[in-house]
Amino acid sequence: MQETSDTEILATVAASNGRRFLGIGLLAFLGVLVIYVAIVAPPSFGWQLFLIAIGASSLMIADAMRRSTVHRLELTKTELRDSGGLTIVEVDNIVSIDRGAFAFKPSNGFLLRLQEPVERKWRPGLWWRFGRRVGVGGMTPGRQTKYMSEIIAVMLAERS
Repeated sequence: MQETSDTEILATVAASNGRRFLGIGLLAFLGVLVIYVAIVAPPSFGWQLFLIAIGASSLMIADAMRRSTVHRLELTKTELRDSGGLTIVEVDNIVSIDRGAFAFKPSNGFLLRLQEPVERKWRPGLWWRFGRRVGVGGMTPGRQTKYMSEIIAVMLAERS
C-alpha cells in the first residue's frame, strides 16, 4: 500500500445538487405554507402561534441546511473534517463503524462509534454528532459515503 501524508485527503463526500435543491425547497415550502395557513385561515390564537412557530422553524432549518450543505466532508489519515476546517472526529477516537440497514444512521450514510464523547453539533443534510456517536450522510450520494466508510473500515482494521 502506498504511504500517504497525514493531510492528504483520502475521500470526500459532498451533498448532491438535486438533493440539496429538493430538500431545501421542500422545507422552505413547508414553512411558507404553514405560515400562510396560520394567517389566512387562523385557528384559535394558541394554535395560530404554534403554526407560525412551526413555519418559522422550518424556514430556519432550511437556511441552516442551505449553509451546511455548501461544505463537503474530507477524510484524512488523522481526522474527518468539513471543508470549512471544522474537525468532526479524530480517527484515533473511532472504535467502530456501523453501515447496516437497521443502524440508526442518516440516509445513504454510516454511523461512527467513538471512545470518548464529543461536543454535540449538527450540520443538517451532512452529519451530526451526539455523545459517542457520529452520523454521516443525508443529502449525500450513497457511493461517496460507501467509499468513505470502506476506507474508515480499512483504517480501523489496520489499527487493530
